[in-house]
Amino acid sequence: MNTQNTPTTTRTPDVWPTLQAHDAPALIDFLVGTVGFLRTAVYEDGGRVAHAQLDWPEGGAVMLGSYDPAGDGCLKPGSFGAYVVTDHVDELYARLARAGAQVVREIEDQPYGSREFAITDPEGNKWSFGTYRGEPRPN
Repeated sequence: MNTQNTPTTTRTPDVWPTLQAHDAPALIDFLVGTVGFLRTAVYEDGGRVAHAQLDWPEGGAVMLGSYDPAGDGCLKPGSFGAYVVTDHVDELYARLARAGAQVVREIEDQPYGSREFAITDPEGNKWSFGTYRGEPRPN
């Protein structure tokens, strides 16, 4: 634990959503080049993506790899969904719409105070983007 107010290279514990893709390199290109994730790490093994880490610039990240139906605990491509928090929802929506992303829920204000929209990626996964940061933790 970093007890001083100095930066550290050690990450705090997070929740890491994971997904698999039929064409992991293409999905990585879409998520990085179109959506705006950061390509933090990509490890290949025999022409397959064994592991990739894509960080969201505003915090959080996902891990993904090539689909292997014989793999232990593999998720079927297209069965993933995530909610990504952004303070730039209108700008992101406009950029993704211009890029031809498949919008499955138009941008709108929600009764719980969030402004959000949703797209699907080329594998069929659903990505929701909005301003909702969750409820405060109880004391």
